[in-house]
Amino acid sequence: MNNEIAMIVSGAFFWIIIITNFASNALGYQTAGELDTEAQLHEISNAPGKFRLSFVIIVIEHISIVVLAFSLFLAFNQLNIMLAIIWLIARSLEGLMQIVNKKNYWQLLELSTRFVNAQDTEKDALDNQRMSILKSKHANFTLAQILFSIGTLSYTIVFATYDVIPATIAGLGIVASLIYGAGNVLAVMKRESKALWAVGGLLILIFEVLAGGWLIYLAIT
Repeated sequence: MNNEIAMIVSGAFFWIIIITNFASNALGYQTAGELDTEAQLHEISNAPGKFRLSFVIIVIEHISIVVLAFSLFLAFNQLNIMLAIIWLIARSLEGLMQIVNKKNYWQLLELSTRFVNAQDTEKDALDNQRMSILKSKHANFTLAQILFSIGTLSYTIVFATYDVIPATIAGLGIVASLIYGAGNVLAVMKRESKALWAVGGLLILIFEVLAGGWLIYLAIT
């Protein structure tokens, strides 16, 4: 794969990750949230097809993260091999961690059916299982996002240092990854700052839209 193709693939997968993330959330998956009411188990039971589709789409998103890590590595490792290895490992682990954890999340489908049909005396135990699954998902996601921040910071430094993309876009990526990473570190320390996480997440979104478009533009011009 030559550099131009790798850059186009990278740009496209920045966008694919965003699109699949939004699509899965539109279908009921919560990227960073938790199913905090019993009513949502009823929703899964009433629309299992919707749950399955959201599950498939979010797994595609996780796979796309790994593809992005490799395509960026192929496109830019010659600029700084150390940072390239860091983002390859960090973002690949980010995607793989979440793929592996999805086997637990899938259990919500069966659990929702059992919960709807259960006697009142059984529902507490089933609800505890639900919370265990979701706590595992939340902890896994938080750790994965720290890896995301490390990976993003690594390639944005390369983008900025070697003028791969405009300095304003690269600078936005550096600031966004630091803010977002700080928000997730605080979450691990049980001092979660939702405002910090939200601001970082919004800046990351803007950066990835712009960076993805610029890489495609750069490769085809």
